[in-house]
Amino acid sequence: MPALSTILWVLGGLLIGYVLWKSGVGMLRGFTSPLPPPPPAGEMRKVNVRYRCTVCGLEIKLMLAPDEDPPPPRHCMEDMVIQAPLYD
Repeated sequence: MPALSTILWVLGGLLIGYVLWKSGVGMLRGFTSPLPPPPPAGEMRKVNVRYRCTVCGLEIKLMLAPDEDPPPPRHCMEDMVIQAPLYD
């Protein structure tokens, strides 16, 4: 007859294996689910775009916009340029 500690180790291993199996299957199902539909026109979307004025050096961060690729804002009568994100 196996010792009680051996039985507990086997049951613990089976439990951990079951949890890993279920989480892996859940992740794979998440990859196969379709993307949500885009929001209706006029609704604000989350974006993360940084702009810089080439004349005076003003920098702004745009966080909400009506579309995915917003046009650059104007400052000092010139279009601002997009800055590459450092850590995104």
